[in-house]
Amino acid sequence: MSTAAAVALVVRYGICLLFLPFSALDKVFNFGGAVRQAGEVFSPRPLAAAVLLCGLAIEIVCTLGVVAGIADRACALVIAGYCAATALLYKRFWAAGDFWSDPGGKGRTLFWDFLKNLSLGAGFLLLVVGTDGSGLRPFLHAPLASSHPYRSTP
Repeated sequence: MSTAAAVALVVRYGICLLFLPFSALDKVFNFGGAVRQAGEVFSPRPLAAAVLLCGLAIEIVCTLGVVAGIADRACALVIAGYCAATALLYKRFWAAGDFWSDPGGKGRTLFWDFLKNLSLGAGFLLLVVGTDGSGLRPFLHAPLASSHPYRSTP
């Protein structure tokens, strides 16, 4: 494996590290608690469990796709959407009611988590379109194709 390929692997795994193994394992080992958290947004409980299982599938399948380079741009796009959705659904800083009045309050904490989710999603979008946008056309032409992140170039 070339140095460039090794760096690409480390960077790709680094951006996915939050989801696989940590968030995925947390959902597996603390399924009841995770369903309760999802139940704050989705009701009834079976719907919350179904949404949680969809999130778990995204965290496992799509992160493996990004790291392995298999349909990696499509997987990165799904994860970017997942990051945005979780920010909007679970990091509702505007609903805490103390954003402007308490610098140490729940609203401010949720605000930073909201921004972190969006920023992580933007990082995944870089995998979709590339740092200069040149990856957008190939992605639109063949969304499930690999970007071949570990291919050696002479």
